[in-house]
Amino acid sequence: MGMVNPCALVSSCHLMKTVSRTWVNGRCLTYQQALPTQPVPTLQHTCERYLILLEPFVEVDELKRTKQLVQEFLKPGGVGEKLQKGLERKAHNTDNWVSLTTDYLDNRLPVVAYSNNSGSFPRMDFRDEEGQISEALPADYLGGKPLCMKQYSQMLSSCRIPGLETDSVVFHGKTSYPSRCITLAYNSQFFMLEVYNSDGSPLTVHQLCVQLERICSSSLETSTEPVGILTSLNRDSWSKCYDRLIQDKTNKEALSAIQRSICVVCLDKAMPQVPDDMYTRCNVLQMMHGGGSQWNSANRWFDKSLQFIIGEDGAFGNNVSHSCLDGTIGMALTDYVLASIKKLEIMESSTVPLPTPQKLHFNITADIKKAIEEAKRSIDKIVQDLDFSILSFNHYGKNFLKANKMSPDAFIQMAIQLAYYRVHRQHCASYEAASMRLFRQGRVGEIPSTSSASVAFVMAFNDPNKKNTEKVDLLRKAIEVHKWNTNMEISGQTVFGHFLGLQHQATEKNIPMPDIFTDASFDKVFDYRLATSQVPSKSGCLPCAGPYQYKTYDICYTLLKDDMTFVVSAFKTNTENNSEELKKAVEDALLDMRTIL
Repeated sequence: MGMVNPCALVSSCHLMKTVSRTWVNGRCLTYQQALPTQPVPTLQHTCERYLILLEPFVEVDELKRTKQLVQEFLKPGGVGEKLQKGLERKAHNTDNWVSLTTDYLDNRLPVVAYSNNSGSFPRMDFRDEEGQISEALPADYLGGKPLCMKQYSQMLSSCRIPGLETDSVVFHGKTSYPSRCITLAYNSQFFMLEVYNSDGSPLTVHQLCVQLERICSSSLETSTEPVGILTSLNRDSWSKCYDRLIQDKTNKEALSAIQRSICVVCLDKAMPQVPDDMYTRCNVLQMMHGGGSQWNSANRWFDKSLQFIIGEDGAFGNNVSHSCLDGTIGMALTDYVLASIKKLEIMESSTVPLPTPQKLHFNITADIKKAIEEAKRSIDKIVQDLDFSILSFNHYGKNFLKANKMSPDAFIQMAIQLAYYRVHRQHCASYEAASMRLFRQGRVGEIPSTSSASVAFVMAFNDPNKKNTEKVDLLRKAIEVHKWNTNMEISGQTVFGHFLGLQHQATEKNIPMPDIFTDASFDKVFDYRLATSQVPSKSGCLPCAGPYQYKTYDICYTLLKDDMTFVVSAFKTNTENNSEELKKAVEDALLDMRTIL
């Protein structure tokens, strides 16, 4: 590969409601301790809502049987009360009992596609190698209430660590000696690039260009084993490799350096050229998985909390570890970074010589080399299987929906419900991601999207004998139910989270799992086939996530005043799902629903 001119960049230069941002210099955690802890809902309230959620999925006889199981679970002095008291004790002794029961770190599937999410940024204004390189945080509020900012303090200098059965996350940003380096990935090799001068000031743009040129000119060697691709393995396989790697001192030091670094910046080689109308989809895929072992999938460290990706051809985006931070936090950082690029200034550089960036070395044994080959096959299979379809809908946006006195987000959820039914001729368990940051260390909740009201609307809408007035009335009722479910979730009245916490209590205390959780009807509500999230962006960044399990669709969407964008993902080998077909159905549903307003 030829010499890269870093300085050319300078000259060419899942309800996720929108939150307001107030600039608070260095005080993003000002309100942290004043935030309430997430409450444990009452057992009675959660069980009553569970039975309501069941109604669209079960027949009368099955619902009757489940009600009997619920009554047994609620008996005074019974197992439900015992588990509830244990959960309440845990909640009293922890900042957030829900965050302790989520399965981000227990999932053994690869983080690529199944867990990490990414953002596809607007294409940069360069098309070749030469252009490739070149503590004030916003305090967030929702409805006038401050939101938890903990994730902001944890998104840099953090990393997921593989383990057998469950992983862990290390946060190095608040240690006594935080890293002064970023990890630079180039040509599937890794370098430590110090980004601060000896006086503590950050390197200027010119200084960074000089250092990046040094790295690119020193990493032409291609015979090095692509260690980074190991992070794309399923977690158990990667954990075993990791344990073998750290037995060697050189490997252990290299791994520690990556984990402690501020973030990873990936300088990718150009992907195969595609027509302009296919570019956005291809860029999304590049940000999600790198394109495969022959392209940029080894030029990654997928365990790192934050990776910025810049391609020779102008591709630009990020890859974010969901175990460390949520999509809206990553998007807020993205908006900040893209706004900062527009204000970029070239400043006078210090004449003090810069230290040479340090290349990380790994000692690769035969068994690790074999694992690398396995990882190549694994990532290539994911690349072939993962499919994205993108809908840019410019017929109307939230202004039109507000003019019709409808909640824009709930309206979109009903359109998705209608689209899914038209494709699959059945209703499915589905949820919309909700930010739980009104509570200390809150992460993501799950708003149930499928309700008796949504089913009634969908069935009526597809009935030619129903009048438009009746369809609109049912739509408004379905929207109100979804708004109510949203308010329940973000206020801490979570059904799925509560049941998950109770299940964890049973496991921890070696109590046989209660029948209510092993009953067939339980999966009909919580075995989701459709995961959705609204991820607001001010910068034109496209949020994207893969299905969290093989049989699921994922839909990320952004909603603006006069348009909206949807990113639909599914796995091709699951022949029941088709991302392109569902995308088209969403478009048709939005157009058809407009006609009745």
